[in-house]
Amino acid sequence: MEVLDGLYRRWLFEVWNGDFGVTGQILAPDFTGHWPNLEVRGPAEAADQVRRSHEYFTGVRTSLDVGPVIDGSGGDGMVAAGWSFHGAYRGGIPGATAEPGTPVSFRGQDIFRARDGRFAEYWVVSDVMGMMTALGALG
Repeated sequence: MEVLDGLYRRWLFEVWNGDFGVTGQILAPDFTGHWPNLEVRGPAEAADQVRRSHEYFTGVRTSLDVGPVIDGSGGDGMVAAGWSFHGAYRGGIPGATAEPGTPVSFRGQDIFRARDGRFAEYWVVSDVMGMMTALGALG
């Protein structure tokens, strides 16, 4: 369980805080990530997806709210966790009327499948509607 706990914490606190090179260490070469309306393949595409999220926010930080809850041992199993995202809006999201610098926070949940000491598959659900409401993009 320690291996999977460590992998998740690296994902949440290193990758999401801007150390994109960590993806090559914690994600399997054949990694598949399932974001709503988007599927990424491999560590490089996963890093690019997180990097794109950073383009809209400054001062990005994440917090672990629940978990990680781990089902498995060693380097195989499932990991689930709840998190919060915090940052200041930089601008550029279509339809958003919030001024740059507007603080934004929203929550989400991650589920990972691990194989051989790396994450092989990922599913994420986040409160995009809450974020877009905070940015003035939704009435």
